[in-house]
Amino acid sequence: MPFLTDTIGYLAAALTTAAFIPQAIMTIRTRDTSSISLSMCSLLNLGVLCWLVYGILIDNTAIILANAITFVLAASILAVKIYNSFTKSP
Repeated sequence: MPFLTDTIGYLAAALTTAAFIPQAIMTIRTRDTSSISLSMCSLLNLGVLCWLVYGILIDNTAIILANAITFVLAASILAVKIYNSFTKSP
């Protein structure tokens, strides 16, 4: 059963991480964050960071890999959002 459990974990990690790729690419290319909520994006980043720390604490490779990659992608979106919030007029 551990093989099935690990397979499901890695599949879930790959799918949820892959979901961020199109948004990160679009945000970086267009620099358009007007439809992204700063509070939602901030909370999401904090949540992903907490999952990453949790994965490290329990030594779960699937959780660590997925959340490390997702954090980089989500943080890049947050960085552009914060930059836009301080440099662009409404």
